[in-house]
Amino acid sequence: QVRVVESGGGSVQAGGSLSLSCAASGYTYCMGWFRQVPGKEREGVAVIDSASSATYADSVKGRFTISKDNAKNTLYLQMNSLKPEDTAMYYCAAEVGHCYYYSLPSADTFRYWGQGTQVTVSS
Repeated sequence: QVRVVESGGGSVQAGGSLSLSCAASGYTYCMGWFRQVPGKEREGVAVIDSASSATYADSVKGRFTISKDNAKNTLYLQMNSLKPEDTAMYYCAAEVGHCYYYSLPSADTFRYWGQGTQVTVSS
């Protein structure tokens, strides 16, 4: 069983920055960030695959940066130029098998999830 624990998040004004971290037990080749607001489906934000290739949602391209420290098996999300529409619960997802993404995968691609961390951006 893989344990996934997020940290970071919080509240910020529009235009500000926040960073998220996610540590996974064991080694997980594929990891990503998803977000969800009440009443909507969980949507992909950014993922990183076995080749360390990153894929982003169009809505965050140029503003968010995903990275992974393979030695620590820790995933990061640097969020800059935040907008009120970025407000959501952010979840870290992990999978142990190899993966190669050419587009954002759906949430059901990942078996292991963190508990979520709230990001709130005020206008």
